[in-house]
Amino acid sequence: MVKVLVISIISTSMLLSGDVITLYKSGGKKLLEKEMNKPSYWSGSLFSKDLRFGYFERAFSLLTVSKDKGSLELYAPDSRQQFSLKKRYSAFTGKNSGDKNIEGDLKTPIGIYTFTEKKKVVDQFYGPMAFVTSYPNFYDRIRGKSGDGIWVHGVPLSGSRDPFTHGCIAINNKDLMQLDKSINPSNTLLIIDSSLKQWAQPSAYSAVLAALYQWKSAWTYNDIEEYLSFYDPSFKRYDGMSFNQFKSYKERIFSKDETKSILFNDINIVPYPGEQRNLFWVTFNQIYTSDSYHFKGNKSLLLRLNTNQTISILTEE
Repeated sequence: MVKVLVISIISTSMLLSGDVITLYKSGGKKLLEKEMNKPSYWSGSLFSKDLRFGYFERAFSLLTVSKDKGSLELYAPDSRQQFSLKKRYSAFTGKNSGDKNIEGDLKTPIGIYTFTEKKKVVDQFYGPMAFVTSYPNFYDRIRGKSGDGIWVHGVPLSGSRDPFTHGCIAINNKDLMQLDKSINPSNTLLIIDSSLKQWAQPSAYSAVLAALYQWKSAWTYNDIEEYLSFYDPSFKRYDGMSFNQFKSYKERIFSKDETKSILFNDINIVPYPGEQRNLFWVTFNQIYTSDSYHFKGNKSLLLRLNTNQTISILTEE
């Protein structure tokens, strides 16, 4: 893609690491990059991490929903990003089991979501307030899922209701108000699954991190064949661009043979809920600089970890 004088490959969470400094001093950025492309580089640093919900460089409050158990649990990280259970709430979910596919199927979606809005004024049927989720997320959209308006809300202020929803997550009004005081909606992840038993082994995170930096190296050094090898043939970008369209687009950019600086910060890797247990939701802050283009913002990938420890990117935003 593009050209700048310095190639930045260090995640800011690693800048204070003695190992990183030693590697850089002994062999410069090339040696450091080579090491960061290996799972063994990352494996040692994972022993002290709380990986029950994923690998986090940026701390989030976590809300986990088990549809089978009818529960919503709030976990909060401490200064060492160790998660502790703060509260468990009883929750109503959709009338029908399974993942949501179409509008009106009375199913609560399975996936990873954020809150896009806090509604302070809602119909009394939904209680005193509601949190609006990001369903359909970009992975839902490329799979053609429909419907919207999936909220975390309360129960009617007057009258009764059925012990299920049309797809939302409903908790007691007192619990909802307590939850509102306990979280920052803009810094909270909502993980919805049937049983929440999909958590990955440390070796999976090492493999994903190494592959992520291999992908970035190919991107940085304009190795188009290596770069595209990280994308699944079924890849579809958030805006609907197919793999072949994406390939042509990237070939035009890489052909400029420009030097670029790419920096990843605040990498988070979360196993994606559902039946397929080798999918990961990866987010990070990206700083991309070149002679002709500059970008700073959040990037998201949905990828598959293959049995040979390579990754296949299914979609990105």
